[in-house]
Amino acid sequence: MERSAVNPWTWSAALGYHQAELVSGNTRTLYCAGQAAMSSDGQARHDGDMAAQLTLSLDNLEAVLAGAGMALADVVRLTVCTTDVDRLFEHYGVLAARLGTAGAAPPTTMLGVTRLALPSLMVELEATAVA
Repeated sequence: MERSAVNPWTWSAALGYHQAELVSGNTRTLYCAGQAAMSSDGQARHDGDMAAQLTLSLDNLEAVLAGAGMALADVVRLTVCTTDVDRLFEHYGVLAARLGTAGAAPPTTMLGVTRLALPSLMVELEATAVA
């Protein structure tokens, strides 16, 4: 598989994501459901703590990826849904650091939403991975 970043402008790469990624010769594509701050028994965790919810959402995304023999480095598309965009930006370094450590800069879209599946959830990560 080959991946090529497509960045007609340089500003997004400086923020840790590419405008697009061209993937060719892929053999497997994984479409992940949104991952939020849920425990292994399906309970919402870290009510009111955006940083902790973002960390657990990333942990859960990595667990799903690992279940398919993949990692954050294989993510080619990421959507971040949040009930509080300003608060998420305060803790965006949590996401940027994890992606940076993995060597990933997937095209990313952030959406502000009224609420997520459970009222206490503040962030959800939806990803597509290719390996």
